[in-house]
Amino acid sequence: MIIKSEQFSKLLHELECCGEDEKKQKMEEMKRVMEELDYGEFKSVFTKELFDKIHQMIEKKKLSMENALKLLKQMGYCKALKYFSSRSFGESSLGKRFEKMMIDENEKKEEKDVNHLIDLCECYLLLEGLFSSKYHSIYMPFLLKVASKKEESKEVQKEVEMALLALVNTFRHSIKKELYLSEIVEIIKRHQEFNNLTRLACSSAWVFLINRVYSDKSLEKVIVDELHFARDATRELEHLSKCVDWKREKEERKGKETKEELIIFGWICTITCYLSWCKLRNEELTGLIVGIADILFAAKDNYQKISNVCIDLFKVALRKEAVKAEGLLSCGVVDAVLEGIQQPTLNDYFAFDGLRILKKISKSLKGKKRDEIEEVKGKEAKKKVFKKLEEEGYEDTITSFHKIFGFLNIRFWQTDLSLNISDYLVNV
Repeated sequence: MIIKSEQFSKLLHELECCGEDEKKQKMEEMKRVMEELDYGEFKSVFTKELFDKIHQMIEKKKLSMENALKLLKQMGYCKALKYFSSRSFGESSLGKRFEKMMIDENEKKEEKDVNHLIDLCECYLLLEGLFSSKYHSIYMPFLLKVASKKEESKEVQKEVEMALLALVNTFRHSIKKELYLSEIVEIIKRHQEFNNLTRLACSSAWVFLINRVYSDKSLEKVIVDELHFARDATRELEHLSKCVDWKREKEERKGKETKEELIIFGWICTITCYLSWCKLRNEELTGLIVGIADILFAAKDNYQKISNVCIDLFKVALRKEAVKAEGLLSCGVVDAVLEGIQQPTLNDYFAFDGLRILKKISKSLKGKKRDEIEEVKGKEAKKKVFKKLEEEGYEDTITSFHKIFGFLNIRFWQTDLSLNISDYLVNV
């Protein structure tokens, strides 16, 4: 059996001692191998030693800077898609060299090589992320200019996608609105009108903007009322979900997640952040919750990673009161959780968070209502929930889990699961 990480290292070694035509072939092969690396294999490859080695190859003229940039951008692209986090590039001799090159190129008064500067910025952001505010004014104008290109050729779409994906790596850093807001709003609006971005580029634009809310709450109105985030996310997830073969067995998928699967995972993480940080809501959120319940239904058998982030999202939605308990019932979330925890292949994580959600729903329905109208609505909701749970054999399911409540609390270092069964039941 060929170990992909060893194959990648072998190809890099061979890259040192071959001609230009062969180098192109080797780099294409390396690109394919990188895409096939699973998370663990990628971690074993993505090291300081790797980047120090590439730096030596550049120094010894065994790898041109042009080829190095192509290879590194592809590494950064794969790193972003795999949601892999590492500081190894910034700690390497190559990372330090790139940092100096960016500053030197930007400070040139004449004959500034803008394309070279963009390549350097994309590489650094994709591989490391820029953590100092002094760099914001260097890379932001250039990358946003690339991301704002309107041509619809595949080559330009790829450039736009790469620029937006690089900007995602600014994480939650505080960045002045005047450096990005009008451009990113225009990029999202244009896609909403003309559908001109790739799915990854679209999700990246949204991730970048949602991440800014962490340090600037004034963006909520733009996100909810002007750009209609929930509506946009619902549409994007619906399209992506149709591209996934949800019945594909786990073993068949091992280490071979499709781009659509990875983008869905990223979208749900982003929506969870949105629910955590944004207090402003509108009626479009219901459609989004329904869409994610549908994904949980589809993913529960063979897609544990996606199932887990869906459960995380519903947990946050309840905690932040983004949706009421009766709303989760009408959206299909309760159905999805019940089916999920009754799966023969149930994992501890899903069991723990699924039971926490059911306990929160029960607690919410038992809570004191503020007025008579709300009390009447609450009783009606309780009747619906009770009927649904009774049909699903809910009480028997909870009872069957009762013996492991204590184990799950210890397993996840929590005390969230009450040992009292009545805390999970809904009485009319």
